[in-house]
Amino acid sequence: MSEADHIQQFAVSAESESETKTVVEARDFEFVIDEPTALGGTNDGPNPVEYLIGAWAGCLNVVVHTVGEERGIDLDNVEIEIQGDLDPRKFLGTADDVRAGYQELGVTIHVESAADQETLDALSEEVEERCPVGDNIGNPTPTNVTIEAN
Repeated sequence: MSEADHIQQFAVSAESESETKTVVEARDFEFVIDEPTALGGTNDGPNPVEYLIGAWAGCLNVVVHTVGEERGIDLDNVEIEIQGDLDPRKFLGTADDVRAGYQELGVTIHVESAADQETLDALSEEVEERCPVGDNIGNPTPTNVTIEAN
């Protein structure tokens, strides 16, 4: 079986409702992305960088449960906290010497488990390695953005 036989494609489509508000369709779901009022939005939904780390939290939840089960580790009450600092100067066009994205992200996964810390550390390492969203955040992913006239 070739590598291409294992590939699954995911896609979304999105439509702008205003300068800050976007409605996204994914499969049979729809969600709103917006900026808080302090950033000129209408606060009708999380902003793009909040969705990014929210997506990572969702992915980590699936992976920690999957890997925990594979390793025979009982995990209860999984809670995930992610925080990061973002310097808006690149986005705003006022500086070229900083990244547009998060400068660094920190993740803490709180679990109730009888496993010892060494076991949880090994679990953490494998979860970080196997999480697709974390892989996209931590490693360069080729992108190609094109703007076309309708």
